[in-house]
Amino acid sequence: MDAQTWRVGCLCLLLLALVGSTRSHGVQSCEEVRKLFQWRLVGPVKGLPDSPRAGPDLQVCIAKKPTCCTRKMEERYQIAARQDMQQVLQTSSSTLKFLISRNAAAFQETLETLIRQAENYTSILFCNTYRNMALEAAASIQEFFADVGLYLFGADVNPEEFVNRFFDSLFPLVYNHLINPGVMDSSLEYSECIRMARRDIGPFGNIPQRVLGQMGRSLLPSRTFLQALNLGIEVINTTDHLHFTKECSRALLRMQYCPHCQGLALSKPCMGYCLNVLRGCLAHMAELNPHWHVYIRSLEELSDAMHGTYDIEHVLLNFHLLVNDAVMQAHLDGQKLAEQVNKICGRPNRIPTQSPRCSFDGSKEKHGMKISTRNGEETLANRRKEFINSLRLYRTFYGGLADELCANELAAGDGEPCWNGEDIVKSYTQRVVGNGIKAQSGNPEVKVKGIDPVINQIIDKLKHVIQLLQGRSPKPSKWERHTGSGGGAAEQISGDCDDEDGCGGSGSGEVKRTLKITDWIPDEMNLNDVKQIHPTDGGSTLDTTGAGCAAATETMALTLMGVVMLLPRLW
Repeated sequence: MDAQTWRVGCLCLLLLALVGSTRSHGVQSCEEVRKLFQWRLVGPVKGLPDSPRAGPDLQVCIAKKPTCCTRKMEERYQIAARQDMQQVLQTSSSTLKFLISRNAAAFQETLETLIRQAENYTSILFCNTYRNMALEAAASIQEFFADVGLYLFGADVNPEEFVNRFFDSLFPLVYNHLINPGVMDSSLEYSECIRMARRDIGPFGNIPQRVLGQMGRSLLPSRTFLQALNLGIEVINTTDHLHFTKECSRALLRMQYCPHCQGLALSKPCMGYCLNVLRGCLAHMAELNPHWHVYIRSLEELSDAMHGTYDIEHVLLNFHLLVNDAVMQAHLDGQKLAEQVNKICGRPNRIPTQSPRCSFDGSKEKHGMKISTRNGEETLANRRKEFINSLRLYRTFYGGLADELCANELAAGDGEPCWNGEDIVKSYTQRVVGNGIKAQSGNPEVKVKGIDPVINQIIDKLKHVIQLLQGRSPKPSKWERHTGSGGGAAEQISGDCDDEDGCGGSGSGEVKRTLKITDWIPDEMNLNDVKQIHPTDGGSTLDTTGAGCAAATETMALTLMGVVMLLPRLW
């Protein structure tokens, strides 16, 4: 039964009971009670009393006056009271649950799109600039981004391993096609030797370490953020199907359906009475509140910190530039690298052969060749900010749930006659207790005993994910020993943003470096095709502000030198 049906049903109950409810003292017939029972509980009317009578066998709805209820009716009412409360809980949390689940799905979809886009940029780089090794590099590129996705979405893969595996597989291609010009057919054993030698020789300089640092700083927070959202959904699903104790079930029955036995179907519980019943029934759930509050605050802190080289969007969409820098670095040091390889692996027996050329699909080419600027409103960071702003409204959700339900759904309004558990009165005179387990010792309506193992388990999970969220906030002290599953990259990952990561010493601390790749593959490499893109061109920008200018200029100079040296050897 959905929320709308439940509300309509309650309205029908009230209309059906209109006549019977006006006779609070001395009800003569049980006809209206019979109709309500049959409609609400889909139960047979056979055996139900036609007129009020004594009810000595009743366990909860005990009254001095004659009653329209039997023991079987009371048992059915108790089941209905629990179901009604679960329906109210699910309705109250539906907006929060939808907010988290919708955004979790949207973030995952956006990350999948970013991964595909980054893979596309890297493939296009090889097709445009390193055409004769593009097909051989395709499998390594695909495997690398597949591992990125697996790690982001919770798989037990190690970023250090897949980053190193990518550069290991890249070195034999660079060596065979750029360092030793021309395409040759070397043995698999020799290529494997070159691959294994990569980490000792270091042909790509510090770029693999830079990639590992950026991937570690950006992937792990995003992975943890998604895991935290999924736990939030689990918390809500658990509390939506809370198991009520026997004491609570009896109290809910007394509050919601015992008035029916006296023909008082339209009555509502007094506010104080309702608060005592619900604060007792939801006492264990209220213990979630401080942890839920910290959970949302930790999500907010992590989201705020994910910018610059901690922003996965920035890191993934600029990965191809670091790959290009790595290839250029190896090419510039080609003579020295060739001597080192010959010393380790010897000279191969080589046979000239025709290298397979890049055959990039034309439709993909036109779609992906131009690296366009992303609308600021569509960025992942802005989506996170908008989500956190909405989620912040629910920081005290579990602490004030009983009060909200009584005020908005269940209790009578101020000054109205109300049900106090025994009769219709002007006001509730018992002491009203507070929220939480400790406050229930003096609850006159519900006895709260022991602990709820399900709620305790959820609290433990919240504590764990809070530690993850706080431990993954990109701060130096929190990042020195944190990497993905398996560790191993801790010494290379720190929270500091340095020039090697493309960060300047002033301004925003970020240098956005992107290469505009034209929508055609040239027959000849032209230096005019490597240029700085102005924002008005529809491409991304090379921001050379602050102290980051020197690092960016050095990188561009390295690229240009490499292009000049590469011209005679590419085709």
